[in-house]
Amino acid sequence: MPVIEATGLRKTYGGITALNGCDLRIAAGTVHALLGENGAGKSTLVKILTGAVRPDAGRILIDGAPARFRDTADAARHGVAVVSQELNLFPDLDVLANLYTKREILRYGVFDRPAMTARAEPVLAELGLHVSPRALVGSLPLAQRQLVEIAKALLTNPRVLVLDEPTSALDEAGSQRLLHVLRALRDRRVGVLFVSHILEEVLAVSDRITVLRDGAVVVAAARRADMSVERIVAAMLGDRPPAPAPAARATVAAEAGPALSAEQITLPGILHGVTVHARPGEIVGLAGVVGAGHSDLLRVLSGQHRGATGRLRLPGDPDQRRRRGRLPRNLRGAVRSGIALVAGDRQFGLMPDKPIWINIAQVRSVSLARDGALIRRARLRGRARRQIAALAVRTTSVDEPAGLLSGGNQQKVVLAKWFEAAPSVLLLDDPTRGVDVGAKAEIHRLIRAAGAGRVTLICSTDLDELVNLCDRVVVLRRGRVAAELSGDRLDRHTLLEQMNATT
Repeated sequence: MPVIEATGLRKTYGGITALNGCDLRIAAGTVHALLGENGAGKSTLVKILTGAVRPDAGRILIDGAPARFRDTADAARHGVAVVSQELNLFPDLDVLANLYTKREILRYGVFDRPAMTARAEPVLAELGLHVSPRALVGSLPLAQRQLVEIAKALLTNPRVLVLDEPTSALDEAGSQRLLHVLRALRDRRVGVLFVSHILEEVLAVSDRITVLRDGAVVVAAARRADMSVERIVAAMLGDRPPAPAPAARATVAAEAGPALSAEQITLPGILHGVTVHARPGEIVGLAGVVGAGHSDLLRVLSGQHRGATGRLRLPGDPDQRRRRGRLPRNLRGAVRSGIALVAGDRQFGLMPDKPIWINIAQVRSVSLARDGALIRRARLRGRARRQIAALAVRTTSVDEPAGLLSGGNQQKVVLAKWFEAAPSVLLLDDPTRGVDVGAKAEIHRLIRAAGAGRVTLICSTDLDELVNLCDRVVVLRRGRVAAELSGDRLDRHTLLEQMNATT
């Protein structure tokens, strides 16, 4: 009998079907992988199974008995624990307090820290987390914080453990320790639901594999021995489409002139001698599974990883001789060299409480001081009006606070800020994350138009974005360049297969 069974789960949001009659059965002592591309319904299914969301239809059984979870705490009382990508920790409390939040062991009415420590230490050791229980969680690096979250779940002795992208912040050693723990949980008869984009991990530890596509189950509890990367990709994406006609890829043609040349970029434990070249007018994608190093490469090029080594030649860099190919030491140095970074997290690039015109002027007029010491408000507001007209930002005035705009229009303001500074290199890190379909299409149009005369590098979690926007895509695996796709080879199936290839 399955330890947990879901049948006929349905969920809609505003007329959009997130789940359409999903079934899932997890047996005790098995690791059951749940796969699907972004938007397939994985997150909704996980939220229902862990009590965060109630289904519109369907039922959940625990050990054969119906269960209706009021919230995540109720699901936990039924033996269902979850470790999600979004860590639920208190940075100002120590490790021990976080491990026992709302579950403290009491002795004579006070916290029994020795007893809690004695129970926690074997679990921490099993995860390879060698930190003091008194260490503040906020002082720990992200990878160790994620291990604290996992330890917190294991200390509840769950019947079912849901792991949602648990290795996303772990290094290779941490990931291997976690996979070892999964095998140990199997021996303890715990049912594990393992959600991951890293197919190599899935095939290494899973007993059964379920694949979702468009809110429905397309592969139900297949045996691991019957699956491969190619079969999983085909299930996730559907039939492989015919190769597009050459005219279908509407990108900017590469131009003659100085190119960007990033050579032998090395970041200890993350990047290992990565080399990427791009010419002005090219849009080059950087792809990989979580932890492959593609996002880290963008951060190195934008001056956010000081421990990196290698050489960087920039197109149109006025300080090329003085720089001698050195990497930027910080974000300000990168900006002054003509490098712009547009992050998918708009909190990084937007001042929501400031007017639109101040946001747009921030780099050119404030950081780079290209308008001199005396900043004329009327001139900056005029420039901002031209930018919002060119980018079709929907607003009533440049004096409107940027935070009042929709997500898509906020991202256009971030783009406008960098376009105003006229960089020679545009780095885009998930630039359309969290925006609607219409805004995404507009932003793609703007990126193509802005590509003329500058180098554009883009990381994205959206396969369609990489395939439709890029001239070519460089695939990284384990911090090394593994493949380069262009022309007819640049399609979703081949891209996902290359990202997850084991050789």
